[in-house]
Amino acid sequence: MDAILSKGSLATLATVATVLQFLTGTCFMWLKYGVLTEESTVMLVNFIGSALFFSYTVVFFVFCVNKREVIRQMMLISCIILSATLYTMFESDVEKSIRIIGLLCCCLAVLFFASPLTMLAHVIRTQNTDSLPFPIIVASFFVCFLWTAYGVLIGDRFIQVPNLLGGILAGIQLTLYVIYPKQKASSSGGPRYSPLVSENPIL
Repeated sequence: MDAILSKGSLATLATVATVLQFLTGTCFMWLKYGVLTEESTVMLVNFIGSALFFSYTVVFFVFCVNKREVIRQMMLISCIILSATLYTMFESDVEKSIRIIGLLCCCLAVLFFASPLTMLAHVIRTQNTDSLPFPIIVASFFVCFLWTAYGVLIGDRFIQVPNLLGGILAGIQLTLYVIYPKQKASSSGGPRYSPLVSENPIL
């Protein structure tokens, strides 16, 4: 029963994490937001991010097994991006467009930053941080800090809020490394195994 629950839980977490991972396509939304607000820095970084996202998505699609699921998720993202683009094209009030697109970008960014939460319960239960990618978390912490500072500098709450939350989340994950430090490997350089003892020896 425990094995079934564990398998079901992992399947759910994997599904959620995959969907959130594909939501990295929010670079396209932030690019649109940068165009609306005429922020050259936001436009530049998200133009590069969009190009990288498209590239690794193509590579992932070529080598993945379940292409139908990937197509379904990409169609969902494409519909969101297309709907937002059409809205900004037909909305005459630019300030209203900025608020709507900014709010959408903020929500998607929070979902993306919250994706590691699926692993925190596992880390706390096992008291082991091996499943957390330390370099990525450190990078996320500093990137979020810099973008939060930039959002404060230009007075843009849509940039401040999601990056502040992302920085806090990254900080929480970093504290887990202090609470549950990684165990040192054995002196032999590999796992230890107990000798196999047969209950019915041949000789």
